[in-house]
Amino acid sequence: AAVGPGGRGGRAPAVVALRLALLLGAALRSARATVYFQEQFLDGASWQKRWMNSEYKPDLGKFKLAAGKFYGDAVRDKGLQTSENSKFYAISSRFKPFSNKGKTLVIQYTVKHEQKIDCGGGYVKIFSSNLDQKNLSGDSHYYIMFGPDICGSETKKVHVILNYKNKPHPIKKPIRCKVDGYTHLYTLIIRPDQTYEVKIDNEMVASGNLEDDLDFLPPRKINDPTVRKPTDWDDRIQIDDPNDIKPEDWDEPEYIMDTSAEQPEDWDDAVNGEWHYPMVKNPLYRGEWKPRQIDNPNYRGVWPHPQIDNPNYSPDFSIYSYENISIIGLDIWQVRAGTIFDNFLITDDEVYAEDFGDETWGETKGPEKEMNIKQTEEEQERERVTEEKYFEQRFKKKLERKKESGNDRAVRNTVKKEEL
Repeated sequence: AAVGPGGRGGRAPAVVALRLALLLGAALRSARATVYFQEQFLDGASWQKRWMNSEYKPDLGKFKLAAGKFYGDAVRDKGLQTSENSKFYAISSRFKPFSNKGKTLVIQYTVKHEQKIDCGGGYVKIFSSNLDQKNLSGDSHYYIMFGPDICGSETKKVHVILNYKNKPHPIKKPIRCKVDGYTHLYTLIIRPDQTYEVKIDNEMVASGNLEDDLDFLPPRKINDPTVRKPTDWDDRIQIDDPNDIKPEDWDEPEYIMDTSAEQPEDWDDAVNGEWHYPMVKNPLYRGEWKPRQIDNPNYRGVWPHPQIDNPNYSPDFSIYSYENISIIGLDIWQVRAGTIFDNFLITDDEVYAEDFGDETWGETKGPEKEMNIKQTEEEQERERVTEEKYFEQRFKKKLERKKESGNDRAVRNTVKKEEL
């Protein structure tokens, strides 16, 4: 029987049309997007032609191309991996210079701290075209620094640092980074309207206005210097209770003489001076007396200082923009190596960046986690088997010792009987 319009046959053209529409939309987005830099390390050792190691010091750590101990795809998940503990690392890649003036700037990449990093950076830096790549170091002037930084239990944050008038300005908002051993996608978006957005795993974790959240400019408003707080303005939340009186027996010295002590028999006044009773802590000492605190009935709150326009403030609508953006680099320190950097992208299109993240990190994150879980379970099983063998061997040895001990006792008993 033929399938009617409501059956499978009727839906097939609609499904095909939908797929074609999605493919067409993706193609149009790709055509609209300008990709300034994209690196996935899919061509084996050829990455070494595009990336330059710094030579500013001889003992810098070495990067290698690896997917790590666990991954979602053995080829697609290969990236630059730090390989030596307690080392500085410095490497960079150059691309055609551009300016983001009047355009959105998107910086995106993936980081995997599979070694469960204890202290080290996982951030990238964006430089101008005049950077000397062979001398890249922590002193090199950069435009933007972005990405996770972990050290101990206190530092687990995402850096967003923008250079303005040759001075780095860090974001004032705390942004926590991911601390597990899996791959995560980090995205920074800077728009021409001077707003920004930080995303982790394609989910927004922070956003705002550059001028408000980074100290680029003096404040728009300041306290009016000609106005003073009224003398009768009481901003004390609590005051001393006037009805609370110090007890008469309160005052006691902090230390008193220990009259139970006796002068040592060998005490020589000529050598040691005149002997005195030692001082001990007074058990009756209660410290300085302070009256009880009560709510201030005249409390008027914090005095609102009148604000005026700051004469030193001048708006700058070009804070977001940079000229001759041309290099992306890794300039980091790591105590425990093993971090993998991959899927670098610099573009002017937020949607393209999100799609690129879904097509790279998004497709391999699930299999990566499954492989790690499987490896963990296998390792636990090996440890269990090893432990069982260990205790089994100990048990056998113990039985053997008991058996030998029993044979010895039997022999000794026979000898004693014969002697008797």
